[in-house]
Amino acid sequence: MMAVLLKRLQAWYGAVISALPQLIGRDLAGLLAGGGSRDGLPVRLSNRTYAGTRNVAVRELGFDQPLLWVVVALLAWGLVMVYSASIALPDNPRFANYAHTHFALRHGIFILIGLLAALFAFQVSMRSWAFWAPWLFAASLVLLVLVLLPSVGTMVNGARRWISLGFISFQPSELAKLGVLLYAANYMVRKMEVKERFFRAVLPMALAVLVVGMLLLAEPDMGAFMVIVVIAMGILFLGGVNARMFFLMAVLVVAAFAMIVLASEWRRERIFAYLDPWSVEHALGKGYQLSHSLIAFGRGEIFGVGLGGSVEKLHWLPEAHTDFLLAVIGEEFGLVGVLLLIGLFLWLTRRILHIGRQAIALDQVFAGLVAQGVGLWVGFQAFINIGVNLGALPTKGLTLPLMSYGGSAILLNLIAIAIVLRVDYENRQLMKGGRE
Repeated sequence: MMAVLLKRLQAWYGAVISALPQLIGRDLAGLLAGGGSRDGLPVRLSNRTYAGTRNVAVRELGFDQPLLWVVVALLAWGLVMVYSASIALPDNPRFANYAHTHFALRHGIFILIGLLAALFAFQVSMRSWAFWAPWLFAASLVLLVLVLLPSVGTMVNGARRWISLGFISFQPSELAKLGVLLYAANYMVRKMEVKERFFRAVLPMALAVLVVGMLLLAEPDMGAFMVIVVIAMGILFLGGVNARMFFLMAVLVVAAFAMIVLASEWRRERIFAYLDPWSVEHALGKGYQLSHSLIAFGRGEIFGVGLGGSVEKLHWLPEAHTDFLLAVIGEEFGLVGVLLLIGLFLWLTRRILHIGRQAIALDQVFAGLVAQGVGLWVGFQAFINIGVNLGALPTKGLTLPLMSYGGSAILLNLIAIAIVLRVDYENRQLMKGGRE
């Protein structure tokens, strides 16, 4: 019974992902190919390229409140699940000095700090974000270098990804995602006139991403590198880079990731464990997390065992409050809870992409590319995390956006959402006849 339910869930997840082009691709394809209704607004993508888009009704609200409430719902649900998934951790000798509410309280504090930072970020105009984009990218590069220094970076589980700031450890790779996103959007606006020329438009951006990738792989943090590559390539594509050049880059990127995996023994072991997590060789090794994640989903069945009733979080499933939070959700809320969560992320991603498309329709190309970059960031990272938890993708250290425990991730996720809300706010001001 449990195996059948799990296979159906994996099949449903694959069907949802295959339907993504129909859900969100029409907006992107229509924008780039010039699709849209006959009465659509003209969009100036360059001096000689125009595209159409559907008219969007002007709303009286100052910003997109449904988007805000979905984010709040994910934050609240994540806080409850972090408490549920971490409540037994103090029984482990490693966390013996921690209270049972330790991780939940810290996660709540991270959310409050993130909300305050988001409130500040919302006050910054998109014109200012465009000005500061190169400097933010440079700052993220400096932090990625500093974290590799033994005297600065903190080593955890064999990876040097964190800089200790006392009560919080900051992860520079999270800032790098935002830095690359803003820099890529700003870069494409500046290079709009030469976007068809590979060496003048694409190569410099590719070299910048390559430098970031080398620093991330030195930590190592291949998951963050994958997200950054998707963000950068997505913005290049949305900015109007020649399709043939884009697909050539995609092939080269896939080949590069394949070579990285083949050249690393422990990464190869992860792939083999993903293919057969139940074997004697992998069940207690690289496939341990995945096998117990699948057991958690199987125990949850349709409606789950109830909030707080998870057994896998009782020291069976490692990283239950971070990378594998979805497995605990699946066990406690069942198939219904997992489908609801996937639906929320699909809606959130599509809404953010819509705001970006609307900004480009109003000739705010930088703002539009930034918003759509955030949509790619949130959507792709959620897709990877959900796929890993369900056993549909190899294990990769990426958290569930807005929900998993982690101060840096929550902080930067909320700042990114605040920037999207700012884009939406400026869109509404322009449609009401205001000035940007």
